[in-house]
Amino acid sequence: MQPKSGVDMRRKSRLDKAMFRRVVLRARCSFSGATPKATAWMFLDHTNNQFLSVGKKGDEHDMTVGEAGKLALLWPRDAPKWHAKTPQDYRLHRVFEAMTALGIEAEPAIYADDVADQVRDQLLRCDGVLVWVDPLFAGQNRIVLDALLRDVASKGVWVSAHPDVILKMGVKEVLHHTRHLGWGTDTHLYRNTATFREEFPQRLRAGGARVLKQNRGNGGEGVWRVELSSEPAQGAATVRVLHAPRGSVTQDMPLGDFMNRCETYFANEGCIIDQPFQARLPDGMIRCYMGADKAVGFGHQFIKALIAPPPEGPDSAQPGPRIMHPASAPEFRALRTKMESEWTPQMMQLLGIEAESLPIIWDADFLYGPRDAAGQDTYVLCEINVSSVFPFPEQAPSEIARLARARVQSKKETRPMSA
Repeated sequence: MQPKSGVDMRRKSRLDKAMFRRVVLRARCSFSGATPKATAWMFLDHTNNQFLSVGKKGDEHDMTVGEAGKLALLWPRDAPKWHAKTPQDYRLHRVFEAMTALGIEAEPAIYADDVADQVRDQLLRCDGVLVWVDPLFAGQNRIVLDALLRDVASKGVWVSAHPDVILKMGVKEVLHHTRHLGWGTDTHLYRNTATFREEFPQRLRAGGARVLKQNRGNGGEGVWRVELSSEPAQGAATVRVLHAPRGSVTQDMPLGDFMNRCETYFANEGCIIDQPFQARLPDGMIRCYMGADKAVGFGHQFIKALIAPPPEGPDSAQPGPRIMHPASAPEFRALRTKMESEWTPQMMQLLGIEAESLPIIWDADFLYGPRDAAGQDTYVLCEINVSSVFPFPEQAPSEIARLARARVQSKKETRPMSA
């Protein structure tokens, strides 16, 4: 037998690594003492090749799995935070449980650009796919993935969230498009460097700190608090800037240098959104979780992003935990009413989003605005998250499953027999 060449060995190593890192093996299996319809999801732990049962359902309400359709739950392969060593730590195990209880055959789809063709084939065998992939992840973007999702959607697979819907409501530009709604504020948009250089210094000099945001991103990347530090009678103005990612520190630099740094945000048809800094940021951020057009819960968190760190350094300024609340929480009753009855319908009409296209799980992040004349809180939208919403309140998985079942059944009625 001829010894394998170095090229062959490297090729085999890459293939073995790719197969190993796919990490997920799905199996339905019976539990001792469970009803005949009881099922469990099992996953292969990529660190030690051990099987992990993620969840089981086996009561009188269970349906035969697959009776209500087949759904893929897609997340990135190269995102360690999605991997777990115990079932309790697995991110979406409650969603799988809820799907199983409603008769949906749900399976994982582990995505990376180098296995896009295999994932595409998998999705074409499903009735729908729910996607959890950030705009930026592990040094990558969603260009290849979004093209894949558009392709399978054109062949009848239901996709949530569809890339075209993300481009309408899941980017920072939505803050400018919807600035006249009740959640809006003094919001401006810069589409190119010339407009940015002409208009931003004027707004900065008009008074108060501003917040700049690149159009697509996550984790605070490309979000800056900017305020004038000094402006001599002659010479360049100096600004004090603070980047939003955890661990950032304030920096003083010439305004021109800072704007040079921001030019990269215009690449690939990008833009920059400009909003006033909200003085009540220390009161925390409210995350309103939505299942299509209805609230499914709230999260309140005292965040530290864009707040100058204490003298001890940025590591001593950790955000507080996000406290989850049900949709019925009385402290958020007014916000829920506005979201369900006013702002979401108005956004849909303004952006041209049909009810059946709304993501079945998304969230809107609000900061407290100035209190009104009656002393009541107002709310300022600072971001809509669509691409990868997690964590979410404990009530959300059942709503995700219920909405997914309805969408899949509706899609199956109109999907071509072959794709």
